[in-house]
Amino acid sequence: MSDTVRSDRALLLQAQADGKTLSAYIKLSGPGWLQSATTLGGGSLAGSLFLGVLGGTSLLWLQIVAITMGVVMLSAISYVTLSTGRRPFDAINKEINPALGWGWLIATAMANMIWCMPQYSLCYDALDKNLATLGGGTGLGDGVVAKSLVTACIFLAAGWIVLLNVRQSRAAKFFDHFLKSLIAMVVVCFFGVAVLLIAQGQIDLRLTFSGLIPDFSQWRMPTGELRDVVDSMSPDASAFWTERLVASQRTVMIAAAATAVGINMTFLLPYSMIARGWDKPFRGLARFDLATGMAIPFVLVTSCVVIAASASFHNRIDDQLASSELGEMQKSPIFDAVKPALLSRVETTLAEEAHQTDARTKLALVAALPTEEKRVAAALVKRDAFQLSLTLAPLLGDTNAKLVFGLGVFGMGFSSIIILMLINGYAFREMVGSPEGTLPFVAGVLVAGLSGASWVWLWSGGAKFWLAIFASTFGMMLLPIAYITFFLMMNSKRILGDDLPTGIRRWIWNLAMGISVAGALAAAYTAIVDKANDASQPAAFPTVVSLLVIYGGAVVFGFWYRLKHEKQSSPS
Repeated sequence: MSDTVRSDRALLLQAQADGKTLSAYIKLSGPGWLQSATTLGGGSLAGSLFLGVLGGTSLLWLQIVAITMGVVMLSAISYVTLSTGRRPFDAINKEINPALGWGWLIATAMANMIWCMPQYSLCYDALDKNLATLGGGTGLGDGVVAKSLVTACIFLAAGWIVLLNVRQSRAAKFFDHFLKSLIAMVVVCFFGVAVLLIAQGQIDLRLTFSGLIPDFSQWRMPTGELRDVVDSMSPDASAFWTERLVASQRTVMIAAAATAVGINMTFLLPYSMIARGWDKPFRGLARFDLATGMAIPFVLVTSCVVIAASASFHNRIDDQLASSELGEMQKSPIFDAVKPALLSRVETTLAEEAHQTDARTKLALVAALPTEEKRVAAALVKRDAFQLSLTLAPLLGDTNAKLVFGLGVFGMGFSSIIILMLINGYAFREMVGSPEGTLPFVAGVLVAGLSGASWVWLWSGGAKFWLAIFASTFGMMLLPIAYITFFLMMNSKRILGDDLPTGIRRWIWNLAMGISVAGALAAAYTAIVDKANDASQPAAFPTVVSLLVIYGGAVVFGFWYRLKHEKQSSPS
């Protein structure tokens, strides 16, 4: 135990004896505030931005609920870890069900590898659309060679910093502070934009505060100003746009919720506490730091991003796109992006005549569509980093907005790559049962880094920023594994012994965890159903269902085997 941990432990014990823990918690949790306020990830940024685009401020409640659920479950795993001092993976396998333990570990590794891909993409997008276009530049382009070279440089740089972090060198701390300063810069700017918009009266505070109240009808109905827009349409137009709007809305809501607390965060937290030497006296501090040091800054930052995106894009349409003249409409910067949806709308109206109508006539009908339909189509556009940087323009101007947003997004993506590589290294150590092993750690780091680098070939398209949404949706499918496992651990006498909560404390824990588990299951179910209805990915649903069936069978077998083994080993 280090001198710092020993000193903190003595302070907590004295505070608990005196009944004055709050002052001690505030004193010891200060670094948590600073760190969480400057580590907004690329997924959280993307999710918050698209929430603002689709729902305006009406979806502010979502991330508050998601982070609250996450804090509850992280508090549970921290309670178990600090009470027992055991590594969670080992405790789950030996005391509950090895299928749950391995499912949690494998899901964490998979999330690390998949989530790394959009982080590389975010970095490239920031360079291509923002930083490389400053001073009249044309960007890096979509060529495979350019992507490969940039990706290779990012991979080598991230690997080098991971090595520096393992060695705890001064250079690692310098890069860590540098990256955090980039992220802090864009976070402060979003906060400034929100304050400026409110001061200028561009944000309706009544609607903003009403957006803090959960509205679960948003899972199946359009929200924000777009709800009124859709309701004003003819029945066939309303049905057409409602289906598309709700599908995108649900995807973004699930993704935003998943990035509040990802499954890999549930793995990192307990192992980081063990590494710090924390034990039972730190349980209260852990919960306090999660609630105040992670939840509050997260809510403040993401809310400001949603407000800024809402003011810039929600229910907004440029004059060219609103024009009924085809030539003028084609001048819109997002015409190519809205064209497929608007053509689909026209073809739905033409029905059987669609195949007999030439392309020019269809485009003329697209231009003649009501402005309301074009507004909804504009909201469905998967915007890239260049377009989203305009959310900072009210505060910084267009050029500075591109610079600050580009640097901030690059910092978020790059720091996330480093963290994901580190987590994967720790996960691989657990897989082989070698908590201090160098070879499995290096293997895990390389697997995550190289998996992320494969984005060049596995994903393509102009809106690379949208990759964060797809990866987050996958993460939400995996999150219930961790939540259910933690619920079982908090109710396991075998694991907690005398530290098992009893009486009203146990009721409160189980109620809070039960709500969190139910929320995670509902979101995962919705994500799976949406995949089933996604015609563009026909193989997604059978693949996901097959994996769920196989894993479900493994979990059932694990419980059956443990019960059978306990009966055989118990005295007759």
